[in-house]
Amino acid sequence: MRSVAPSEAAYDGRRLRQWSRGAARSAGIDRRDLLRLVAAASVAALPAGLAAPAHAADRTVSAAPGIVKPLPPEVFTVRGTNAETNFAALRSTGLLTPAERFFVRNHTVTPRIEAADWRLRVWGDGLSGPAVEFTYDELRALPSVSRTAFVECAGNARSYYTTQQNQQVSGTAWTLGAIGTARWRGVRLADVLHRAGIARHAVDVLPSGLDDEVVSDGINLGHVRRPLPVAKALDDVLLAYEMNGEPLPPDHGHPVRLIVPSWVGIANIKWVGDIEVSAQPLVSPWNTGLYRLFGPGYPAEGSAPLTRQTLKSAFELAPGAAIPAHRRHELTGRSWSGGAPVRSVEISTDGGARWRRARLRDEPRSGSWVRWSADWLPKDRGPAVLLARATDRTGRTQPATAAHNTQGYLFDAVVRHQVQVV
Repeated sequence: MRSVAPSEAAYDGRRLRQWSRGAARSAGIDRRDLLRLVAAASVAALPAGLAAPAHAADRTVSAAPGIVKPLPPEVFTVRGTNAETNFAALRSTGLLTPAERFFVRNHTVTPRIEAADWRLRVWGDGLSGPAVEFTYDELRALPSVSRTAFVECAGNARSYYTTQQNQQVSGTAWTLGAIGTARWRGVRLADVLHRAGIARHAVDVLPSGLDDEVVSDGINLGHVRRPLPVAKALDDVLLAYEMNGEPLPPDHGHPVRLIVPSWVGIANIKWVGDIEVSAQPLVSPWNTGLYRLFGPGYPAEGSAPLTRQTLKSAFELAPGAAIPAHRRHELTGRSWSGGAPVRSVEISTDGGARWRRARLRDEPRSGSWVRWSADWLPKDRGPAVLLARATDRTGRTQPATAAHNTQGYLFDAVVRHQVQVV
């Protein structure tokens, strides 16, 4: 199971209890529709049109509906409205993922928004005064900060529930490439909230995106939105307008997006244009029927909303790659954790019979991944299984199997990477 900070765990549990007894306000959607989503999520299948079984085949193509940037097949695997980065394509990159290789997670299509036309409205009964509006230039005039952080879809590695554990799940069939790390520059959300007059009685902050409203199974879910507790919003969250030293590209949130370090990707709202500050607890489709854990071992109404990401490792090597026998090969990869910096990485080249330490190539830091490498001299020709497992500074190590949930979130088990020695 995931590891969370004590304050976040307390918030999670409190929101679950409030949602269960109807004490949290449904922001922008009828509570009955939210209950329909929860009922559907609890049986390993979502309403038609919202998700496909994770074991469904995906075609590798060079374009996707609604994505602006080029998607060369050697770099991306297109999955519906999304594009997954092929991990082998990261081997030639540094710590930061170039924008042209950064995965894309879209609920609808990428909007084209001019910075000069963009406005951010901050409003709600959690403010001490009326609504406040910021232009793009006004936002950029505020003190800026930069932060290196990964953004990762909560369903990253979802397909392995089926391929490794033979368990049915719903959702996009990501392998390990629904993640990227960038250097983000922007304004602290805390600074914007303080300028807007956030009051002491505020409890939740609800950013909403400017992309199209999401309609599923006849239910209009509205704009993508996900509440944050005030404590997190005032901590390390950014309203980012630059990615790796350049203005945000359209697919990655231009003009402004949220960066919520170490939290699941859905919290990192793209194309943000509206922030409600509430004196009441808030819920939306993206923390009730979606982005919670359902299935055996969880309450009927699901777990608390997901917050921090989990622990993973990936080889920068194509699945099924041909590796010459009797030649030294440098295996490379990356590991990351939402709970704490990665402390160590071990690899096995014989399917898990023996393990040895990999060399860390970066200083482990919170909210970022670490690159690693290890030499391998394969001797026997034929199929081989490579394994990598990370341990973070909390002492948590990737398990052999992941705890099943019907929507396939937070897969954290060691992934079996198959290659062919030739």
